[in-house]
Amino acid sequence: MSEKFLPTTLEEIHARGWDSVDIILVTGDAYVDHPSFGVALIGRWLEFHGFRVAILAQPRHDGPKDFTRFGRPNLFFGISAGNLDSIVANYSGNSRVRDQDDFSPNGSPYFGHVAEKKSRRRPDRAVIRYAGLARQAFADTVVVLGGIEASLRRFVHFDYQQKSLRGSVLTDAKADILVYGMGERAVVDIARRISSGKELTGIPGTCLRLSDREMASCCGEQTFVTLSSWVEIKADPKKFLEAELTLDRHSRAADETPVRQFQQAAWVVQNPAHAPLSTDEMDLLYTLPFAYAPHPSSGDIPAYRMIRHSVTIVRGCYGNCSYCAITRHQGAVVTRRSSRSVLAEIEKISRLPDFTGTISDLGGPTANMFGTACSQTRKCTRRDCLFPKLCPSLKIDEDVFLHLLEQAEKSDRVKHLYISSGLRMEILLKTPRLLARILQRHTPGALKIAPEHTSESVLRLMHKHHPDLLERFLIQCREIGKELKIDIRFTPYFISAHPGCAVSDMEKAATEVRRLGLEIRKFQDFTPTPGTLSTAMYVSGCDRDTLKKIHVARNQGERAAQRLVFEKIIPDLKKKSGKTIVRNRKNLKKY
Repeated sequence: MSEKFLPTTLEEIHARGWDSVDIILVTGDAYVDHPSFGVALIGRWLEFHGFRVAILAQPRHDGPKDFTRFGRPNLFFGISAGNLDSIVANYSGNSRVRDQDDFSPNGSPYFGHVAEKKSRRRPDRAVIRYAGLARQAFADTVVVLGGIEASLRRFVHFDYQQKSLRGSVLTDAKADILVYGMGERAVVDIARRISSGKELTGIPGTCLRLSDREMASCCGEQTFVTLSSWVEIKADPKKFLEAELTLDRHSRAADETPVRQFQQAAWVVQNPAHAPLSTDEMDLLYTLPFAYAPHPSSGDIPAYRMIRHSVTIVRGCYGNCSYCAITRHQGAVVTRRSSRSVLAEIEKISRLPDFTGTISDLGGPTANMFGTACSQTRKCTRRDCLFPKLCPSLKIDEDVFLHLLEQAEKSDRVKHLYISSGLRMEILLKTPRLLARILQRHTPGALKIAPEHTSESVLRLMHKHHPDLLERFLIQCREIGKELKIDIRFTPYFISAHPGCAVSDMEKAATEVRRLGLEIRKFQDFTPTPGTLSTAMYVSGCDRDTLKKIHVARNQGERAAQRLVFEKIIPDLKKKSGKTIVRNRKNLKKY
């Protein structure tokens, strides 16, 4: 069975007739050969381009022994923390150690048994630790950082577990190069450069660490966008917000000017981003021979069980919400697969031995951005398509998505086809036929929406629509439900303790939620993760638009007080029966 997977042991390498490997991909996750897992996606892509790839999943990090398993790679070690930033994986938003890791065998974040509980599978700041161990194993090897952790920590960033600013992981890891964003193009460029003995300078979608002398020799008179240095930011946290705003504008404008930041006696230099994969290239990527299963040595992986029968249809996001890093990592341009490619993957999934008739999700960062595109012919330098209102140049073609759904349901093996990814309410209001179909046929129990808050001032800081959007959307959904004679349920997501939010804002939000007849089922404290403008507001205490001081709930007491406001209105759970009380129908009648 293991021959269906990329090799994970020396025996599996020899079984392929190889005497060495070109690239060793290191990940903090268990190895799951499914296109929703980054290491599988990059590994299969490199394999398709002719490179011999091995996977080193969740290596022991108490020494370099595991990193010598395959011998020295011919080209490089590719280091990733996994599908999540390692601090997000290891700690809650309030810095409590997590005892569950959905990307590890049986959900356990620890190696072995209880006796080994202090030894976590995924080290904190995993890319730094793994890079150091790769260097210990083979001092002369090339080390490439990639994945979400490296991408969002490529410049000075805030680490909420340490409650402090840190320098770039490229600097701390002393790696050779860092790949940011969706790295398919960049990682193949790197492999080809190394195999042909060429320098790694100037590769789009990468960052390098250069001394003043190296800057002078390779960059000459080149123009840069220069961010405030590590020393300047440490002295004045407001400069951290200014640097993050600069990066945000630069990214959304697709500015091809390199970016640099000085820290620890060297420059971190970001080359322009690679163009996103085209529809044809994405289609090709998803035809690669994924096993759609965890490696036999991995056992049961909870994250796999959640997504095993799901299909990614889009990348990127137009939303640019302050608290979200999707735009920074995947880009502000939405790209999609063709309907033909999506239908082919559904057919493949429907033939898996464990398929029970349900496609759990057709989605991505935002599912209903499938079929959307910018109609501008000139280059847009803003790319803020949804705020403060829908851009008139955003073309929304609901027929494209409707056709996909209709075709997908024609399969005899597919009994249920759901959309479990998040949906943008303002776009759904522009596509009433699609909204009605999703409510009637493709909602797994409750429709997932993300109002996040009801305060106009907090929503502005979140870079979200005016609060009346939520009420207009609920009215529209309930009218559709009445016409179709179906009970519409919602799973709304809210955030407490976001910068600019006080206890009084949460109390008003709770009152508004009750007025709208909603049940709060899911909400979370704001977590200041790397790569977001909300985190920069949290650190600086400043408004993203005016740079004036705002209230920030930093201490645990106030964060708990804001959380308690919503906890009081969560429906009481009937623990004995395991059933949840449904929404207050009296409130629903007004709609």
